[in-house]
Amino acid sequence: MTAPLMDVDLGHHLFSRLYEIGFDGRGMTRPSYGREENFAHALFMGVAGQYGLEVRRDWASNLYLTLPGRDRTLPVVMTGSHLDTVPCGGNFDGAAGAVAGLLVLCAWVKAGFRPERDTTLIVTRAEESVWFPLSYLGSRTAFGLLEPSALETPRSDDGLSLRHHMQDCGASPDLCGKASVLDAAKIDCFVELHIEQGPVLLEADVPVGIVTGICGSTRYRSAVIHGQYAHSGATPRCFRSDAVMAGASMMTALHEAWKQAEADGEEMTLTFGVCRTDEAQANFAAVPGKLDLVIDIRSRDEALLERVNGLVIQQARRVEQDYHVRVELGPRTCSTPAVMNADLQADAKIIATSLNIPFVSMSSGAGHDAAIFALQNVPTGMLFVRNSNGSHNPDESMEMDDFMEGVRLLECLLRRRAVSVS
Repeated sequence: MTAPLMDVDLGHHLFSRLYEIGFDGRGMTRPSYGREENFAHALFMGVAGQYGLEVRRDWASNLYLTLPGRDRTLPVVMTGSHLDTVPCGGNFDGAAGAVAGLLVLCAWVKAGFRPERDTTLIVTRAEESVWFPLSYLGSRTAFGLLEPSALETPRSDDGLSLRHHMQDCGASPDLCGKASVLDAAKIDCFVELHIEQGPVLLEADVPVGIVTGICGSTRYRSAVIHGQYAHSGATPRCFRSDAVMAGASMMTALHEAWKQAEADGEEMTLTFGVCRTDEAQANFAAVPGKLDLVIDIRSRDEALLERVNGLVIQQARRVEQDYHVRVELGPRTCSTPAVMNADLQADAKIIATSLNIPFVSMSSGAGHDAAIFALQNVPTGMLFVRNSNGSHNPDESMEMDDFMEGVRLLECLLRRRAVSVS
């Protein structure tokens, strides 16, 4: 079969409707297990119904859209991503992969192509862990990896539990640990398309990246440094318990450790995404007595993550002594690095070359649902599409021509796996 024609107008329609659903006046806000995420899932279900795709949802309301294969006993080919966003995010993070998968299945239906094995688009719930401090929530529920106790986790904006929001969205949280879930042995492969969230493709001037691996993370989302409020003019340095200076010293030391790791040829990132004093009590005439801090460390090297985590603890203890403060790091959350399947990478390179699509191989510093599939021993691949201005912000800027190049590559890669019966 020659490659079917991808419907770019359907792509424009889906992105336009997602924009209308999520626009908050500045960017996109489709909260995990929220009203807007529900509307986005309904949009995909509606289009799938028009094309005669099978539609089902699991106990956690992950969505599965399937074009049945000739032999439904064969392991299934899967693609997909998510439709939730961070607050005031962009319209392409996650959504690009979900739209791409739907375009492929709709094109196959329109061309009258029936694969040898089932081919399924999964649209996961709640990938963005800014809403719940649980990495890869949707894909973890799909594989039965969520502990029932996690259902009581509050959502960041309203404090209501994951259980509450699941029920409100039509899910069945009481089935956690009891309902049937994905079986990795029955999945032939999983390939996720996603916008790149950094500048690599832009700087290389190529539209597509073939991902080699996905970083894991160590995070402290609610660290607090407790000092003592005091008069800024009447308190000499030796009598101060300055939470801000303790935090600055700790952050600077960790940043120096990052620079040294890079000098040693190691790959990681370190980010302090929140650093704030108490609006109600801090002022220009007071020594700050409290600092809230978040710490985000990422790497494909699990040993490096552990080593840097040890440095975080060591630096916390040091500044307690040096600045007479108390450091509460709070709970540590982690995700495991994942390696993408070598055969899928090789196939993607061969196909991209045959289609005259320029590409580079690259790692992913951000986390994705593909990591969970890979860690369940499902052969997993990932494709990036060039995108300006990063992600998780309203200025995400993916060109439709670049996107359709990624869709063409995804379609050929999925079709190669879907027609194989070996």
